[in-house]
This record gives sequence, C-alpha cells and structure tokens, in this order.
Amino acid sequence: MKSVIIASLACSAAAFAPAQTGRASTAVNGFENELGVIAPTGFFDPLGLSKNISQEKFDEYRTAELKHGRAAMLAVLGYIAPETYRFGFDIAPGVSTNDIPNGVAAIDFIPALGWAQMIFLIGAVDYWGVLGDFGFGKPDLGDKEDERKLQELQHGRLAMLAFLELLRHDSQNFVSPGFDGLDNMITGLPFMYGN
Repeated sequence: MKSVIIASLACSAAAFAPAQTGRASTAVNGFENELGVIAPTGFFDPLGLSKNISQEKFDEYRTAELKHGRAAMLAVLGYIAPETYRFGFDIAPGVSTNDIPNGVAAIDFIPALGWAQMIFLIGAVDYWGVLGDFGFGKPDLGDKEDERKLQELQHGRLAMLAFLELLRHDSQNFVSPGFDGLDNMITGLPFMYGN
C-alpha cells in the first residue's frame, strides 16, 4: 500500500519538475494545424513523439488522448461523488459500497471479486471499444463539430491533470491525515456534507 502511495507522489512530483529544454524538438512535422493545437502552447510535443510519424500514427495518438481524457473525466466524477453520496449496492457478497472508504483508502478494502468486476468491465470496454451504440443522444452539431471536438480534447486534458491532483492530494492526506487542516476533500461547499 505504501509503495502505491509513494509511486503516486513521485509521479505527481515529476509532473512539476522543470522541463529539459535541450531535448525538446521545435520541428512540427506538419501537425501544427491539427485539431487540439491551441494558444498559448501551440503544438506541444516536448518528448518528440510526433517526430517522423505518419498521419495514421498521429491519429492513433490523438484517439488514445481522447480515450484517456474521457476516462479521466469519469475518474474525476468517480473520485468526488462518493464524498457526498453512496449508492449502497454490494460490490461483492456482503460488502456494501457504504462500507468502503473514499479515494486511496479504498484500495485495501475492495475484495478480490470487486477488483475482478472492475477489471472485467474496463477490459471489455477497451477490447470492444464501446459499451454500445444506442443511436440516441447524438446531437446534430453541424458546423460546430470541430469546435466541440476541440472542447472535448481540452476538457479531457484538464480532467487528466485534475485526476492526478486528486490522487496526489488524497495520497498525501492518507499518509499524513489532516495535513491541510481540512476534514473533507470538497471544502468550499459545506452544504454537501450536511453542515
């Protein structure tokens, strides 16, 4: 358990380390006009992953970014929702979601059958790509489709950073309870906790 916390703290600390400017490439390889290139960063590729790749490979990377962004948006909601509401179903026989603590502390409390359910669901969605195409809920965006795609990329990027910060904060609070002097994760909305 401690190794998971230490690894998450090390990863979050590495995210804020100064970038090595000597290794970054300024070549844009024709991707500077792709959707997702926004001011003020422009085309941001500090690791040079787009150097000498085809358009198909770039599209594969963009699809992965979109997929991870969507997963992160759900992860942020899933991290915050149990702070204020519990669904009360059994994640395994005799183990209610009401009995499982929030955040990082839940890792030790979820039984093997609960982990198996989550791994199976994630694997099935990843293998088959979607949970299903239901044919409804798809708005006709017309000429705003590119704008909405850019917004989804931006929201996904923000959610990836937000989830890392939630994980870092919760891990630090797990190691040193009350380090920030706050009782709850969501501090600006006390009515959510019935206060």
